[in-house]
Amino acid sequence: MINRRQFLAMATATVSAPLFAKAATSSGEAGQPFPDDFFWGAASAGHQVEGNNVNSDIWLLEHVQPTLFREPSGDACNSFMLWEKDLDLCKALGFSAYRFSIEWARIQPEPGLYSQAMIDHYKRIIEGCHKRNMVPLVSFNHFASPVWFAAKGGWTNPQAPSLFAEYCSKAAVQLADGIGYAVTFNEPNLLRLLKVLGVPDFVWDMQDKMLTAAAKATNSEYFCGLNSARLGDLDVINEQLLIGHKLAREAIKAQRSNLDVGFTLAMLDDQSKGGDAMRDKMCDYNYGAWLAVEETDFIGVQNYERVEWGPDGKLPIPADAQLNHSGHWVEPTSLANCVQYTYNKTKKPIVVTEHGIGTEDDNQRSWFIRESLRNLQQTIEGGVPVKGYIHWTLLDNYEWISGYNEHFGLHTVDRTTFERKAKPSAHEYAAIVKRNRV
Repeated sequence: MINRRQFLAMATATVSAPLFAKAATSSGEAGQPFPDDFFWGAASAGHQVEGNNVNSDIWLLEHVQPTLFREPSGDACNSFMLWEKDLDLCKALGFSAYRFSIEWARIQPEPGLYSQAMIDHYKRIIEGCHKRNMVPLVSFNHFASPVWFAAKGGWTNPQAPSLFAEYCSKAAVQLADGIGYAVTFNEPNLLRLLKVLGVPDFVWDMQDKMLTAAAKATNSEYFCGLNSARLGDLDVINEQLLIGHKLAREAIKAQRSNLDVGFTLAMLDDQSKGGDAMRDKMCDYNYGAWLAVEETDFIGVQNYERVEWGPDGKLPIPADAQLNHSGHWVEPTSLANCVQYTYNKTKKPIVVTEHGIGTEDDNQRSWFIRESLRNLQQTIEGGVPVKGYIHWTLLDNYEWISGYNEHFGLHTVDRTTFERKAKPSAHEYAAIVKRNRV
C-alpha cells in the first residue's frame, strides 16, 4: 500500500483519463515573476529510480507471496549508476534544484553497520548538484527502510524513533554541509489519509497477508513498513513518527544548526459541499497533528488531486472533472489551495516538494503544470512564503504497487537501455523556469 496514488487506484475501478480538453486551458497573459530566489526542479526517490535496493523492506514486499505489487522494481531507472545523467537532464531544463532521497537500507544494511561507500555515493550526488548550480533537497526517508528495521516491527517498535535518529545523525555528519533543504519523512500521514478515503477492507486484508509473509521470510514476530502497515497500528505509528521527526531533526541540526529541516505531507485539496464539518474533521485527522508540529523549519506540500466532502462523507467526482490515469479528480487550483491552507494553519515557510499528474496524455500534463503554477503564483502574490516548486517526477519510474504502469515523468525511460527522452511537457516547464513566470 505504498503510495496514495497507486493504492487508491487499486481500491477503485481504473478509469482512463479523457483526452485533454484544450478548451479548459486558460489563455490569460503572463503573470508576475516568481520571487528572484524561488527555486525550480523535479524530484526522484531512491527506491523508485535507483534499482536493486535489495536490503530494503519494500524489495522484500515486492517478492513475497501474496504481494500487492504488480511487479518487482528490479533495475528501476538504473539511477544508482546513471545519477550524473539525471542531474544533466535537470541542468538541461534549467532547474535550480533537485530533490532525491538517500537510502537508509544502503547506508545501514545491518544494525550497527554503516557503509562508507554508500555515504560517499550520496555525497557525490550532492556535490554534483552544486557543480550544476542546483540546490539539493535531500529526504532521509522516502518510504523505504532497511528490512531489519521492518522486521523489528518498524514504526510500531518503541525504539524506532531513536533508531531512525541514529541513522540520520550518522549520515548528516558527512552530508549535512552540502544539503540545501533536509526532509526527515516523506508523507508520514499517508496511511491515515488513505483510511479516511475508505480503502476497502479487502485491500487491508491483502496487505496484512503480505506483511505476514514478510514476517515469515525474516523470522520476525511482527513485520511492518513505514507505509505498509496494518489498520490497527495507524495511531501508534503516527505517534512514533512525530517523535521520530523531532529526534531526527535534532540529530541533523546537531551537525549543522542552520540547515532547514522539515517534513512533507500528502495533501488532498479538501473541498466541502453542504457544510464544512466533515471536511474539517477529515483534515484534522489527516494533517492536524503534523501541522501542529513546531519543530520544523518548513512544510513540504505534496498535492495531486481534489476531494469533495459532504455531510456524510466523500462525494462522487463531478461528471465534467478532469481525471488522471487512475480516475481521480485533478484541478489546477488544488495546489494553491493546499499551500494556502497549510500556511494558514502553521505560518511556516512552504516548499512544494511534489506535484504532478499520472497521465498518458502529455498535453494534459503541460496544461496541469502551467495552470497550477498560474494559481500558485497568485497565492505567493497574496503573501504566502513559498520557497520553490519541485515537480513529480523527473523520470517515468517505479510507481510502487502499480509497477511501471503509471507515468508521472517529464522524461520517458526505456526499460532495456535506460535511455531517457524528454517529453514536450518538460520543455514547456523549462520555458516557465527560464522566464520565472507562467
